[in-house]
Amino acid sequence: MVRLPLTPAEVERGERLGTLLRRARGTRSMLQTALDAGVSPETLRKIESGRVATPAFPTIAAIADVLGLSLDTLWTEINQPERLVS
Repeated sequence: MVRLPLTPAEVERGERLGTLLRRARGTRSMLQTALDAGVSPETLRKIESGRVATPAFPTIAAIADVLGLSLDTLWTEINQPERLVS
């Protein structure tokens, strides 16, 4: 199966997602956050850096749960770029 290239909007949304997760994690260890969510630290690192712009829903749901983020809030935030200023 061939994966289609991401659109610029998808790439930008992935970067916003990474920024939001990094901010929500705060001073908490990336390793502990990943382990608590049941994902590899490498996966979390790639998502936070924007290298994985379209992660699987269960992955994001698990990370959001560990960080205390509702999926509704997460979706709203990543779709409003003016709210996440780096």
